[in-house]
Amino acid sequence: MAHIHEKIDFTASVFIVHGDKVLLHMHKKLGMWLQVGGHIELDEDPNQAAIREAREEAGLDIQLGAAGGDALNTVFSARELVVPRFLNRHFFDTSHTHEHIDFVYFAKSESADAHSEEGGGAVRWFDREELLDTELDLLPDVRKYALLALQELGD
Repeated sequence: MAHIHEKIDFTASVFIVHGDKVLLHMHKKLGMWLQVGGHIELDEDPNQAAIREAREEAGLDIQLGAAGGDALNTVFSARELVVPRFLNRHFFDTSHTHEHIDFVYFAKSESADAHSEEGGGAVRWFDREELLDTELDLLPDVRKYALLALQELGD
């Protein structure tokens, strides 16, 4: 999706766990391993965006790692959302012209059959040892969150 605002956008991203591995994808524009994710569309909430992005970028159906989504039976159709595991604000790239406020989720997938649905970058499952390997060029926050997702949701 195009940017909603030229300065800042809301995004949702998700660290997907299956067994003892976490999924990362090679970002097409940045050329680095990241969690799946993207912009939150105008007609969706952050939970819906995380689930959609997992399907689009990895071909996976996921279950977000916490409870939520219940209807509250109000006249306003209120419903509970799954709270993100982390919430951060960061620049999209080193030009520092555009920022994202990212809702970071942990999720599980019953399937290990990950593949790019959008013809994007490669997807790959990483185990704990691979994530700890300093030869793997990961951003510090990606490494931290991926290891924590494995700790909390892995087998």
